[in-house]
Amino acid sequence: MAYVPVLVYYITLGCVAFVTTKIALIVFLYRRWQRKNQVFQESMSGGKMVMFRSQMMQYLTADVFLKKTLRLTNKDIIGSGGYGTVYRLNIDDTTFFAVKKLNRGSADRDRGFERELKAMGDIKHRNIVTLHGYYTAPHYNLLIYDLMRNGSLDTWLHGRWNDRKHLDWGSRYKIAVGAARGISYLHHDCIPHIIHRDIKSSNILLDRNMEARVSDFGLATLMEPDKTHVSTFVAGTFGYLAPEYFDTGRATAKGDVYSYGVVLLELLTGKRPMDEAFLEEGTKLVTWVKAVVNKEREEYAIDSGLGCCPLAEVKGVFCIALKCLESDPSNRPTMAEVLKMLEQIKLDKLLPDSPDIDTKTSDHLLINIASTAIGHELY
Repeated sequence: MAYVPVLVYYITLGCVAFVTTKIALIVFLYRRWQRKNQVFQESMSGGKMVMFRSQMMQYLTADVFLKKTLRLTNKDIIGSGGYGTVYRLNIDDTTFFAVKKLNRGSADRDRGFERELKAMGDIKHRNIVTLHGYYTAPHYNLLIYDLMRNGSLDTWLHGRWNDRKHLDWGSRYKIAVGAARGISYLHHDCIPHIIHRDIKSSNILLDRNMEARVSDFGLATLMEPDKTHVSTFVAGTFGYLAPEYFDTGRATAKGDVYSYGVVLLELLTGKRPMDEAFLEEGTKLVTWVKAVVNKEREEYAIDSGLGCCPLAEVKGVFCIALKCLESDPSNRPTMAEVLKMLEQIKLDKLLPDSPDIDTKTSDHLLINIASTAIGHELY
């Protein structure tokens, strides 16, 4: 019968159409997955990889880095910000790096990439994240750093409460000194001097030993020793910027000192510079601390998560923070002086041993610094 071949024909056609549709759908889904997960699609000949020589890098070649880097996906992302996305790069079971990707096409991003290269290329310091190399390609740039196992100070201080990690006073003091040492090196020992311009808790990373490492030089400005400032566009993070920066547009080392003072207040109070509670009251961390000190209610300014801590050391760091936050930059200490004052807290034999205090119950903490703080214009 004639209708049988016709029926077979239509059944065959339907099966072929069904299979073809499924194959097309699978190809479409695969390509979409590939676009979503494959971060670095360019061929190995599409860019240039440069690795700096160091003891750590002597057994690793640029080809090994590039092959591993081209396989990075969204699953490897460990952080992101205004100046790039950061990925975790595993070379083997014992060797790890952080790779910052900066998409090209933006003049600001390209300038940030160039600044980091100029600022970081020759720096080798225990309190500054080490730059091991870089990769340039038509559509993006990469910077290869040491991976900081313990993340950022911001995460430790301000992470969600259910997974927030405890930082005792000893750890906070160690971080404060380490960060000050790194910034002091940038200001005083590098030639040309380097103004970071974006000192904040998220740019202070912590290595496996909880040593502070200053990072993210995307806004850094190089300044010759005979210069006092560099005129720039206003950039940085609100809550950390020195007040004079908005008026003059001048990047100075004293601006970094102000930002570092805000970080000290974060370490002492556990609060963000632009905490939601402050915004509701039309204020910010610095002005809130001043008001609290003026009312002699300093115990409310100290992070309750600190628990017991030595009174003399807490008082000392609080006073240093207030000096960093002077409204007149000429009255602020240099970072070298800040570092010396911080180290002196532990070295000063004139201070008697102070009993530990409980920040949850003390009603007289830092009473002796009120007279020092009153009159300081901390805006």
